[in-house]
Amino acid sequence: MKFWRFIKYERPYLCLYALIFLLTITVFATDPQISWHWRTFFYALTLALLCLVGFLLHRYMRNVQAVHRIHDEDIEPLSLEAEAYHDAIEQLEIQQIRALNEVQAKQKDYYDFIVSWFHEIKTPIAILRLMQQTEVDPKSLEEEVTRIEHYVDQALYYAKLDSFNQDYEIVNCSLELLAKEVVKSHSKTFISKKISIQLDVQSTIVQSDSKWLLFIVNQLLTNSLKYTNDHGRIAIATRITQHEKLLIIRDNGIGIDSKDLPRIFNRGFTGSNGRTFMKSTGMGLYLAQELSKKLGHYISCKSIVGSFTEFTIHFPKNHDPYLSMLQAETAMPSF
Repeated sequence: MKFWRFIKYERPYLCLYALIFLLTITVFATDPQISWHWRTFFYALTLALLCLVGFLLHRYMRNVQAVHRIHDEDIEPLSLEAEAYHDAIEQLEIQQIRALNEVQAKQKDYYDFIVSWFHEIKTPIAILRLMQQTEVDPKSLEEEVTRIEHYVDQALYYAKLDSFNQDYEIVNCSLELLAKEVVKSHSKTFISKKISIQLDVQSTIVQSDSKWLLFIVNQLLTNSLKYTNDHGRIAIATRITQHEKLLIIRDNGIGIDSKDLPRIFNRGFTGSNGRTFMKSTGMGLYLAQELSKKLGHYISCKSIVGSFTEFTIHFPKNHDPYLSMLQAETAMPSF
């Protein structure tokens, strides 16, 4: 079966060989100066067929050898087409290896996050169990429950990060209402640490997903509260420039080391603050930045150690995520 399939693919060679033989015979047959001898014709035909059979056998053996050594990198392609296919397969293998490495890296990052998350959430749970054995302070109880809720939300949003496009809705969001809602949710922390809050937020409207944007702002404010000492100050303001709208969260906390600043949005990065002051998963700022990018925004940060930290959410005016979403839906094939 293999041989006849091989003959099928060798038809161009057979046709070319037959055409050349016929042309040669025709030239000799039509030349008046050359006498025609049938015995010579059949002798030439036999030699030609023997050469053709030898050529086909050689080609067949080379093809069989190439098929058997198809995974051998040193195998020499038998045609330009085979060489192109060989190169294409190599590129596909490289892409597959890269994709597999990315999947494995994501799995490792996810595993590291889950392990770190388990260690983080054990602390408030241990405190709650300790409270069961002592007189319960309602304020402390509320703080630990809030911490647990924060860690659970962080894990849920991390799990949804890859399926973000299936769970968002672009609407008009008021930065003023959003800022006040986030501050209200952290009111007990502000009171317990005696941190003053300064709101300079105007009625600024941006296009975003209200739920995801609330989570982003909550992560930034949580970070500021975590690293701002008692009797500190946090200011939240909105600004509008020619090209973008801004939501700024500034604190007078411990600040961020200049060498850590370029990496604070990296996955799992805790920096010197996370190692010195408290355990941290290093996922809060990473999630905030990744979600911001998916919504068409981005976060920047500037800080001086011992002085201040300022996070800014940028909402570019020339980027309309709602329009992008409609264009993506229009481009999708209909079935």
